[in-house]
Amino acid sequence: MNIRMDKLIQTIGAALDIVEGELLGASTNHGKRIAVLSAALGQHLGMEEDRLFALTSCALLHDNALTEYIAAEYRGEPSGNGSGQNVHMKLHCQLGQRNVDTLGFKTGVKDFILYHHERADGSGPYGKRNGEFPLEAELIAISDNLDVTWGLQNYPGDELPKLRSYIEEQAGMLYTGQAAKAMLAVLDQDMLQSLRDKQIAASTGQYLSPYYVDIEDAVILRLADLITRIIDYKSKFTRRHSTQIASKAWAMGGHYRYSPTLRSKLYLAASLHDIGKLATPTTILEKPGRLTDDEFRIITDHVRLTHDLLANIEGLDEIHAWASNHHEKLDGSGYPFGKKAGELDFNSRLMACIDIYQAVSEERPYHPQRNHRDTMAVLYSMAEKGALDQGIVRDMDEALAAWDGGDIPAP
Repeated sequence: MNIRMDKLIQTIGAALDIVEGELLGASTNHGKRIAVLSAALGQHLGMEEDRLFALTSCALLHDNALTEYIAAEYRGEPSGNGSGQNVHMKLHCQLGQRNVDTLGFKTGVKDFILYHHERADGSGPYGKRNGEFPLEAELIAISDNLDVTWGLQNYPGDELPKLRSYIEEQAGMLYTGQAAKAMLAVLDQDMLQSLRDKQIAASTGQYLSPYYVDIEDAVILRLADLITRIIDYKSKFTRRHSTQIASKAWAMGGHYRYSPTLRSKLYLAASLHDIGKLATPTTILEKPGRLTDDEFRIITDHVRLTHDLLANIEGLDEIHAWASNHHEKLDGSGYPFGKKAGELDFNSRLMACIDIYQAVSEERPYHPQRNHRDTMAVLYSMAEKGALDQGIVRDMDEALAAWDGGDIPAP
């Protein structure tokens, strides 16, 4: 499958920025600023196109394991070890590196994210010193640290000399000499302006130029798994949702004897279907009681955001439709577009049925987990009223019965 990888990377990055802002209180567009700064540094150092794309993409996704890292804290796992280093920081780096390793870049990305919190003097979580971690990790590290420490989003232009003096002082300590020298070369008034919220989207696009990649079925599956981990870990009540919808989509693709490529595309669509829900406040997702009209409207907005986030990614046309139609109904009562039967292809209908099956069967703040029989009773009722495809509902009853409403293993 040939896709516009730069657009997909930016979409994932936008999703991460939303999560980081809500869960950690991070400034908006943090990932984009790290991408722009890192790309400018790489360009200054003469990196060729494929290597520069890999650097910029990893910089944009440097916090891709954020939700998994926070989930470890929720589980009460140890926050430190005998040396005082932060175990969670290491986990954040390890999981982040694992995720980008699956994306099939044309050049290697080994240790770009794993060591992006290392310091030249060895004071980082892994104790790596200058020369012991990749140049790309050096560039992401200095960009990330400067943005977090100095708030580059709103940093006053007239105080730039102060910031440049700090970079000079930290060369060989926090920052490697090569990274500090490159940063001093690119961090001027124009660069500061390019990092403002009003300019950052255009700045990111400038460095992530059109980049088409043919990805194999196995890479599609790994990409899908990365996306579900970002989405599902936002709330304890959605922790299995996208993952299990993807697994059920895979199972139904097998039931219908889909080709490996079509089955993988359906799996990816299922993984992406709730990417817009990252903008939904966790307080609403986890509210135990009835939603107000305004809260329900906010919930329903997630589908339109999913539609908008995926709309401009060339090569994902079918996937975009299947993911965006998952709350549509055959009788026109669904949302956000109120489409009817004639406007919904088979896989859009299938995605809607799978989404309802998962939502009804899994534990939610307002209902307990349900078994397969009780879940199917809800789907059959909706099908009889004309909302769902009756044939698909019958097929799901047959294909999913063996799991009795429980988890289906990922492919």
